[in-house]
Amino acid sequence: MQFEMSTFIPVMPEIVMLVAACVVLIVDLFLTERTRLVTYALSLAALVVTGATIIATAGDPVVSFEGSFVRDAVADVMKIGILTVTGFAMVYAKDYLVQQGIYRGEYYTLALFSVLGMMIMSSAYNFITIYLGLELLALSMYALVAFNRDSMGGAEAAMKYFVLGALASGLLLYGISLFYGATGSLSFAEVSAAIVKGNIQEDILVFGLVFIIMGVGFKFGAVPFHMWVPDVYHGAPTAVTMLLGSAPKIAAFALTLRLLVDGLAPLFTQWQEMLMILAVISLGIGNLVAIAQHNIKRMLAYSTISHVGFIFLGFIAGTDDYR
Repeated sequence: MQFEMSTFIPVMPEIVMLVAACVVLIVDLFLTERTRLVTYALSLAALVVTGATIIATAGDPVVSFEGSFVRDAVADVMKIGILTVTGFAMVYAKDYLVQQGIYRGEYYTLALFSVLGMMIMSSAYNFITIYLGLELLALSMYALVAFNRDSMGGAEAAMKYFVLGALASGLLLYGISLFYGATGSLSFAEVSAAIVKGNIQEDILVFGLVFIIMGVGFKFGAVPFHMWVPDVYHGAPTAVTMLLGSAPKIAAFALTLRLLVDGLAPLFTQWQEMLMILAVISLGIGNLVAIAQHNIKRMLAYSTISHVGFIFLGFIAGTDDYR
């Protein structure tokens, strides 16, 4: 495979974010508590420059890197949304971090790397690409939840998040491996074409789809895979909870869109029925349990779970003849 300069134009926003995150990481090593404002300013500048790069390089839909990366209007809109929400989270987090005595550059560095993972998920057009973006986001969030080193609650929440997140990643990866074994490809386009041909035993496809839906449900925090959400929202620092409850939800939407709509559209009927069950129980349990909460962060966590049900309703409402 030969790379030309034009090949890198679709991934230029990701390259800019990666370089910016590395620069912030290195610069922060030489800063003191009094000059920590430089890290804050550089992080916000990184978001602004990345957003400007997305707008400047926007164009017709293009699939690059041997079908593993797609750049289209949907990806651009989700990336702009992720950058905007993360920017607001960083601005509001600054005073909280100072008051709690945890105003350190690691918060901004990890946040930028998590944004990079979310951007990769938004443009993934291959099972491996979407998994890499997901893991980059997850690893950054594990560290952010345990950001307050003196908080026992934060350490406990981070451990729960890590264990259940690793389980979700394993389930998702196993589902991906089943589709790879059945179709012989990891590209969404090739997997979709192989399913349409009808030469694959349907039981294998449905079995793999179940594991993928379970992995998506865990990442979304949908019932009955929601057990980590209240504990993580409660135990994490408020600045981290604010970030965790906003931008990653856009990335989770991107994950579902790319996996199910772009990759597994021929199995629309099967995954629609599965999402229907998750939507109903998430709406019911999320709203009912939220009423009984005495802690506002746990209440917001269950509210988030109910909102997942509304997100799934959007996918359920679609039809298989959208093309």
